Amino acid sequence: MSGVPLVFYLGVSAAMFLLGLLGVMTRRNPLLLLLAVELMLNGANIALVGFSRHWDTTDGQIFALVVMVVAAAEVVIGLGLVVAVFRQRLQLNVDDLARLRG
Repeated sequence: MSGVPLVFYLGVSAAMFLLGLLGVMTRRNPLLLLLAVELMLNGANIALVGFSRHWDTTDGQIFALVVMVVAAAEVVIGLGLVVAVFRQRLQLNVDDLARLRG
């Protein structure tokens, strides 16, 4: 196999996933949480594509495309909800939303 070695794919994937995890753990703004979750999903997609290239199959690439479609739908719904709340001029804090559980 020629091209980029698998370890580089996994390194970039781990870095993106850890940055997303750090964002999820530290941020309280819903928009930044969505961005951090997207970073985590894209890190997993890079690992899928890396393994797909390493084993010379297209299964990982197809699965990465499915994950991207689901992530796009998630972002559309999440951003719609966040924009609707921002139009009401309400402050969004994830910690405050956690207290709404009944």
